[in-house]
Amino acid sequence: MSDHILQMRGITKSFPGVKALQDVNLSVRRGQIHAICGENGAGKSTLMKVLSGVYRHGTYEGEIVFDGEPCRFSGVRDSEQRGIVIIHQELALAPQLSIAENIFLGNERARRGLIDWNRTNHEAAQLLARVGLAENPTTTVSDIGVGKQQLVEIAKALSKEVRLLILDEPTAALNDEDSAHLLDLLRGLRDEGITCVIISHKLNEVISIADSITILRDGRTIETLDMAADEVTEDRIISGMVGRDLDHRFPPREPRIGDEVLRIEDWTVHSPVQHDRRVVSGVNLTLRRGEIVGLAGLMGAGRTELAMSVFGRSYGHRISGRIVKDGQPIELRSVRDAIRHGIAYATEDRKRYGLNLIEDIKRNVSASALGKLARRGWVDDNREYQVADGFRRDLNIKAPNVLSVTGNLSGGNQQKVVLSKWIFTDPDVLILDEPTRGIDVGAKYEIYTIINRLADEGKAILLISSELPELLGLSDRIYTLSAGRITGEVPRAEATQERLMTYMTKGQE
Repeated sequence: MSDHILQMRGITKSFPGVKALQDVNLSVRRGQIHAICGENGAGKSTLMKVLSGVYRHGTYEGEIVFDGEPCRFSGVRDSEQRGIVIIHQELALAPQLSIAENIFLGNERARRGLIDWNRTNHEAAQLLARVGLAENPTTTVSDIGVGKQQLVEIAKALSKEVRLLILDEPTAALNDEDSAHLLDLLRGLRDEGITCVIISHKLNEVISIADSITILRDGRTIETLDMAADEVTEDRIISGMVGRDLDHRFPPREPRIGDEVLRIEDWTVHSPVQHDRRVVSGVNLTLRRGEIVGLAGLMGAGRTELAMSVFGRSYGHRISGRIVKDGQPIELRSVRDAIRHGIAYATEDRKRYGLNLIEDIKRNVSASALGKLARRGWVDDNREYQVADGFRRDLNIKAPNVLSVTGNLSGGNQQKVVLSKWIFTDPDVLILDEPTRGIDVGAKYEIYTIINRLADEGKAILLISSELPELLGLSDRIYTLSAGRITGEVPRAEATQERLMTYMTKGQE
């Protein structure tokens, strides 16, 4: 029996005008966790879609050998019958169905044409126990969090007698606790003999869990590293991913901080669902021109709720407190009011709330400030194109032109479109909520450069991030939030991960 359970040889895959993969080779050892790293657009997800049959045989060049036998998959069902199961970054669960129904969807436990619900729920309970999820199988999927939904997907894969499990960015939307639990589960599956392939931008997690790492760049295989034999560091992986050394993860900046532009006083927000529950409580903070202010907090601390409530009360119930801009109290009762007063908010969920993915770049960029392009009630198409194209060039959005569909761009380029959209409103205050989530290190550096440039232009930036190194690398001052309350304010010179974490956990049970 071969030591390698999978070999992909000379894989080449093209789309109209784009060669996504070119002569890619991948070898995965049996019973290991094999990581695939690369920038957005490097071809990682495309390669896994070739392997899992999403892109059927005949639409690509090259050969797939699984467990010693050449494979020609005509669809996902073919690959699953061989024991290859892929879990995409966008989870494929039906939210209104139960956990058990989702686990066996398309693979129902039936007798004489009727679903055997006792068997379905019993087997689902066994699978849930195997992945460490103590939920009733009859619970509706929409009633559990993203971390638990990820475990349901793995239980679903186990029900198909998986031999090779592919996970695309499995921890991207998870908090630290859920991420740690998922990584422990993958280690347990490896001990059971299940081979895993994991795609991830979180290099610290990759180093902690992977037995070997293959690096892709621009659709080509760069190298495969053996964690046991090679001296593997984050810097070495990054160098392979971007083709150059990143001596500094964060671009240098000399802050030029001006006068106070925004003050939030005694800001309190109640949950729109549980009206008696405070999600933000008595928050006070200030922002100055040319300043990047970080906002740190654990999952559920109220960071996004605070940002959205300030941005024209787009979240919350019974909101109280005061907002002072340039020394004058202002009322922000709608998103339109916030934009009019020079406040912009780039959401953490760009795909759902930040962009229209089926529209082109041009329409997305102009969406928040069409009035600036209108003449007698009609949008000037030529001016709209020129403005969007200016942002495409200025922010280095990698697309042939601004008529390209936004949904076809990589995550980093989509984020640049989000930033373009809000920069076009010419805000004085820009709230950035997880601006680099799901983005590779090369694209992150470009986003950081844009953020620094906006601060240098005199914008006040409120930066929300779950990555403490990011906050430490960019912020001039950092507030910490815990259970809806500000628990600390730390200047850049005194900020450390340990100090921030101490403040972030104040008041936690």
